[in-house]
Amino acid sequence: MLLASAAAQRYGVDEAQAAIRFGEAAKATGAWAGRRLLWLGSEPAFELSFWCGTCPVLFQRLEGAKRTLSLAEVQDKLAGGLEDIDPGIVAAFAALLPAAHYLVMLLQIRPRLTYPVLDGDYFAHEQVATWGIDGFWGLPENPRTPYYRTFETGVAEDAHLYEFVVPMVPPSWNDRDRVEQYSRLLHDGPAPAVVAVSTLDICQPAMDGQSGDYYEHWALTHFLLDGHHKIEAAAASGRPVQLLSLVSVDASLAGERQVARLPSVRAQRVSRRPRSVRSQP
Repeated sequence: MLLASAAAQRYGVDEAQAAIRFGEAAKATGAWAGRRLLWLGSEPAFELSFWCGTCPVLFQRLEGAKRTLSLAEVQDKLAGGLEDIDPGIVAAFAALLPAAHYLVMLLQIRPRLTYPVLDGDYFAHEQVATWGIDGFWGLPENPRTPYYRTFETGVAEDAHLYEFVVPMVPPSWNDRDRVEQYSRLLHDGPAPAVVAVSTLDICQPAMDGQSGDYYEHWALTHFLLDGHHKIEAAAASGRPVQLLSLVSVDASLAGERQVARLPSVRAQRVSRRPRSVRSQP
């Protein structure tokens, strides 16, 4: 559910001061581009969908994803939930991000914890139906982390949006007592808020080829900055939480107009993509 949104504007700090940033790895010999990465400090934390837009959607955890970015000074506000987009909270987290244009959305989500290859895994199901398995490994893409699925809806007949929340550290790293505490709070009180920096990657194979279901995948991926215990508790209890998302226009594999469509697309009802005739047995 979309609760509020604000048009993209410039936030953030100089890249050298940012705690988290998006960028390119060094190019391999003969390559036209380096890997597209999310950096946490000086370490690569996630490998992202490749620059071309025809490669599969990806958010693959790397060794640098080993800490969260919670801010103590805003915890009380987040714990009680937000009635609207809070400029103070946006400014606090924007101070962790590189200067860029960010569209801000306040969402209500019901997260579902998802594990690679198991039931509900986007990479083993929806993605394979469009791209097939990896030609070298003979396997689906692997995010190397549990993640949360929260929403999907049609964008057009040939385009579908999938939404993911990706934790910086896996749920197994969370403190069990804190998760239990939030489970009780979720049962007895208002939905608390979590915070993420987000990207919209729009990907589609260059040619139809052997695709069982050929269409554009709009991947709205929220990289969780604050709220790892809350979101695990929400997934375990089936309760909603709020998500304050700062969507980086500059770091997305999408145009400004496509990112600007997100609030209206995100306000739609949940809908599954109909199975392609060719993907049916």
